Amino acid sequence: MKKIALYEDCDEDGVMQVAKRFVGILSCGDVISLKGDLGAGKTFFAKALLKMLGYKGEVPSPTFPLVQVYEELTPPVWHFDLYRLKTEEEVYELGIEEAFLNAVSLIEWAEKASHVLPKDLLEINITFTDNDNTRHITLTGNEKWQTRLKSF
Repeated sequence: MKKIALYEDCDEDGVMQVAKRFVGILSCGDVISLKGDLGAGKTFFAKALLKMLGYKGEVPSPTFPLVQVYEELTPPVWHFDLYRLKTEEEVYELGIEEAFLNAVSLIEWAEKASHVLPKDLLEINITFTDNDNTRHITLTGNEKWQTRLKSF
C-alpha cells in the first residue's frame, strides 16, 4: 500500500470537502478502513461521507449496535465500529462478508477484523494536530485506489 494523499490541518469543513471527493467514485465492494485514536474523527468522517452521498437522516454512531446499514443509498453503505468486539469470530455475526459483496464498507477499528479484510482496501488515517480543531487525513491504498483517486 502506498500513500495517495495527505490533507493537513482539516477543520470540520475540510473533512467534509475530503468526504465530498468520494461521491461518484465509490462502488459495491469498496472497503474503507477508518483509523485513528479515540476522538480523532473517524465517525465524523463517516457521517460526512454519508451526508455527501445523499443520506438525509440522522447518522448515529455504530459504537453500540456495531453496524449501521444505509441500503437506500447508491451504492449502499454499511458503517461498522468494531471497537467493542471481543473475538475475531464476532465480526462474522455482523454480516461483514455480505457487506463486502453488496455495499461500501466503512470500518472503524478495522484492525480487529484484519483476518477478513480484503487486500485492496483504502485506509483513511485521521490524526490529531497541535491545534485541537484540526486533523491530518492520510489516504493509503493499492494501485486500484491510486488510479481511482488520481484526481485527489
